[in-house]
Amino acid sequence: MTPSLFIAHGAPLLAIENNEYTQFLSNLGNTIPRPKAVVVFSAHWVASQQQVSDVENYDTIYDFGGFPDALYQIKYPAKGEKAITQEIEGLFQQHGIPYETETKRGLDHGAWVVLRLLYPNADVPVMSMSVNPRLSPEQQYNIGKALSALREKDVLIIGSGGTVHNLRAVDWQADGIRITPWAQEFDNWLEEHLKRWDLNSLFQYETLAPNAALAVPPHGNEHFVPLFYAMGAADSVQTAQLLHRSYRYGNLSQSVWQFG
Repeated sequence: MTPSLFIAHGAPLLAIENNEYTQFLSNLGNTIPRPKAVVVFSAHWVASQQQVSDVENYDTIYDFGGFPDALYQIKYPAKGEKAITQEIEGLFQQHGIPYETETKRGLDHGAWVVLRLLYPNADVPVMSMSVNPRLSPEQQYNIGKALSALREKDVLIIGSGGTVHNLRAVDWQADGIRITPWAQEFDNWLEEHLKRWDLNSLFQYETLAPNAALAVPPHGNEHFVPLFYAMGAADSVQTAQLLHRSYRYGNLSQSVWQFG
């Protein structure tokens, strides 16, 4: 059965950098079984109602500013797959999850930066999905859980975000030099409870995890919540493995988790 993944997409510069993390993601695309399609829950598509893409040919969205021109020249011409979209819709209907179908939106950088490293030829069909930070972690988990049957059909489900993502707290001078202790403490707590599949604690991370308000700003949790969507997709197996962890700018996490 295809696992689900949580992948930190870091800063947009990741798309043009060659470093330990980009090399890891490129290698990951070659080591996990090649999927029939990819479903991506991106931190950069926030909606109050679950959105399901039904797009034949995706545009590349540059939802960032102030970066080198080379970033804006990148195209990731991924295609959708209507049959998979219809399966997603059917599963949501079966589990009573409200949704809307989106037929025009392209891929934001939370999706294409990661996918371009995993599948540089854009030859794996993609279904883009929104996240809703206002839902409870349990509700987010259950949305992922509703799609778990897709993993039996070789569909890779990815949550794209970041376990520690607080741009107001990054230390630009610390890049590659030191790791901010509070970020590591939060990630260590998260690792312990993910490996135990301790949903009770994880669903209460805001009050139980050390430094939670710093790692996951209360009004900026959209990068953290894709973790629950990806985790829920592996509910039938309930195993978690940390594949990679590194940091940029002191505390911007680059974590990759495999579930199932």
